[in-house]
Amino acid sequence: MKKVELKDVKAYEAPGHFGMTAMRLHGKEETGAQNFWMGLSHFLPGGGAEWAYEDSPLEKVYFVLEGEITVKSKTREYVLRKWDSLYLGPNEGREVINNTNKPTSMLVVINYPD
Repeated sequence: MKKVELKDVKAYEAPGHFGMTAMRLHGKEETGAQNFWMGLSHFLPGGGAEWAYEDSPLEKVYFVLEGEITVKSKTREYVLRKWDSLYLGPNEGREVINNTNKPTSMLVVINYPD
């Protein structure tokens, strides 16, 4: 077991993201988790992530802790609110945007490639 305290977590630059802060909570380097990593993302109003991951074989789960975030695929738009979650399968592209005037906090879980 390995406890992670938020005060010890360092922010990092997430490629293709804007108006947000990303922090990795668990993963190979942080806690030794071998099959997945988990991050905490804080999106400011207007913050988000550009269209990406259409060619990524990784599975992802988004879980909103606070606020509201919009996730767009090529064919659909999902508005996630507090306690909502969304599964993104391998090779599913997505765009993320906080269309509100309040910050949004979201857990992100992604598997490591084989």
